[in-house]
Amino acid sequence: MLATFLIGLREGLEAALVVGILIAYVTRLGRRDVLPRLWAGVGLAVGLALVIGAILTFGAYSLTFEAQELLGGILSIVTVAMVTWMIFWMQRTARTLKRSLESDVARALAAGGMWAIVAIGFVSVAREGVETTLLLWSMVQSFGDAPAALLGALLGLAAAVVLGWLLARGMLRLDLRRFFTWTGAFLIVVAAGVLAYGVHDLQEAGALPGPFTAAAPIDPATGAVLVGWAAFPFGWAFDVSGAIPPGSALATVLQATIGFMPQMSWLQVIAWVLYVALVGGLWARRQFRPSPSPSPAEAKPEAAPAAESPRAPSAVASVRPLSIAPQQGEA
Repeated sequence: MLATFLIGLREGLEAALVVGILIAYVTRLGRRDVLPRLWAGVGLAVGLALVIGAILTFGAYSLTFEAQELLGGILSIVTVAMVTWMIFWMQRTARTLKRSLESDVARALAAGGMWAIVAIGFVSVAREGVETTLLLWSMVQSFGDAPAALLGALLGLAAAVVLGWLLARGMLRLDLRRFFTWTGAFLIVVAAGVLAYGVHDLQEAGALPGPFTAAAPIDPATGAVLVGWAAFPFGWAFDVSGAIPPGSALATVLQATIGFMPQMSWLQVIAWVLYVALVGGLWARRQFRPSPSPSPAEAKPEAAPAAESPRAPSAVASVRPLSIAPQQGEA
């Protein structure tokens, strides 16, 4: 529940902030008449996420065990790719997200097309919706406890809606930059765990060599698959099932947070380490690099136009309860 709650909270808050920006801009322009179209696009995006979740959940029941494992492994890798793309996309466009959304709405209103506003609402929310659906489905497959995982996700989404509403009404101040920084780091670790479990599924399906295939190194004395360095690269890297029983509370917490399983193959460990090292290192390098120093012209107060003086209210400040201040982060 904790892992899926945090995922639902982060992804839901991203979507809530995007919708809040769109609604604030449309309201500021005095075009509340297009709000039903905007909400229609948001509703279609939510419906798409639910349909994808239903297809994945109920469609897998008619497949053989090998086909289920193959499907689960492929979708896990697709999920990791989507999560990775979304993490870097949000990191890259955070400072210009509000401006780009408003320009999209302005062009749609100028064109006068009803479907353009619907499409903006749909695309803005569908990214987070599809990503969340795939990520939750992959995690439910690995946990095996669908009710608790889904309940955590629903609670996270509900909390995100409440937080988004409070932020939009100006009733709550939240350091969004810090929030998205820490949850972004958490998502990288979660994605590494999903990738490791996807490798496990592909090994069980026979698509990758591993402990379940003929490539596994066997102990001639016991006939069991080797564990440790002697099992490299297609055997078990470690097996601590005796100390941490699979399905126990500790095993579940570790798997939900860092992707650890009591028994992991060498390919799983390699995939986890490489993902965290490469993706996490690149993310940290971009996240914590120093901001560029302002030019001398930008540093002089007298060089600023009169319309931008501290006394003159800006367009953003005029709708401050419905938008996010720059120092608060992504949105």
